[in-house]
Amino acid sequence: MEEILNQYETVHASDATIWFKAGKVEDFPTNRGGCIKYKNKQIAIFNFTRRNEWYACQNACPHKMEMVLSRGMTGSADDIPKIACPMHKKTFSLVDGSNLNGEEYSIATYPIKIVEDEVFVGFID
Repeated sequence: MEEILNQYETVHASDATIWFKAGKVEDFPTNRGGCIKYKNKQIAIFNFTRRNEWYACQNACPHKMEMVLSRGMTGSADDIPKIACPMHKKTFSLVDGSNLNGEEYSIATYPIKIVEDEVFVGFID
């Protein structure tokens, strides 16, 4: 199962060499997640309208290796936007992917940009 997680690595906006068109703004639910596939990766995308921000991360929960994060609950912890896995409520920062439960594993995050009502996710591969 570790090979699933090895395909995900955080990308910073300044490092993105590919901006993949994920869809239109209206294709993604507000304050919840949607999921896209990019190559062999499942990417969760969140239109966090309560914060007026967009986030993207791996869809795979590193706790049980299930593709479920896009169905998790968004919220904030100490003003850090987060996603809670719908299966076991493990929470992760949508900014840097850190585990907010204090456990070692984390998630990969990806930059998002909105251009003329289209949603793009940044990748390096």
